[in-house]
Amino acid sequence: MVATSDEFFEFVDALPALEKQPRDTYTAFAVGGRRFGYFWPRTHTVGLKQTLSEQQALVAERPDVFEEQYQSGGFGWVVVYLAGIELDELTELVFEAWRLTAPEDLIAEATDPARSARTRNSRTRNRRTQNSRTK
Repeated sequence: MVATSDEFFEFVDALPALEKQPRDTYTAFAVGGRRFGYFWPRTHTVGLKQTLSEQQALVAERPDVFEEQYQSGGFGWVVVYLAGIELDELTELVFEAWRLTAPEDLIAEATDPARSARTRNSRTRNRRTQNSRTK
């Protein structure tokens, strides 16, 4: 299922120390006074800070979903079309953008959504295995 703007905001709003900066045509997101993302409602797109290698890989792999926005300070910013991305992948990219920007003390206390999903999936597999053994 593709990600919606409501789901995007629900996830990003839960990030520690989020600084939401509404503007006329977009909303910017920062942590520690440094930006890590943008949302443009007119185009239903998100701009996210990534490593240069991740930016290049995303754009090369799926140019219909990702496009290069710009490069700055050793990072590559990527535009994400919400209509083409699953929520779990979007949350991983948002968390990575936040993690690349946040102060170290915040990173240590934050929950990585990818790790949480792997833990949930592992628990589900373990329950299934235990249930099949008891039958």
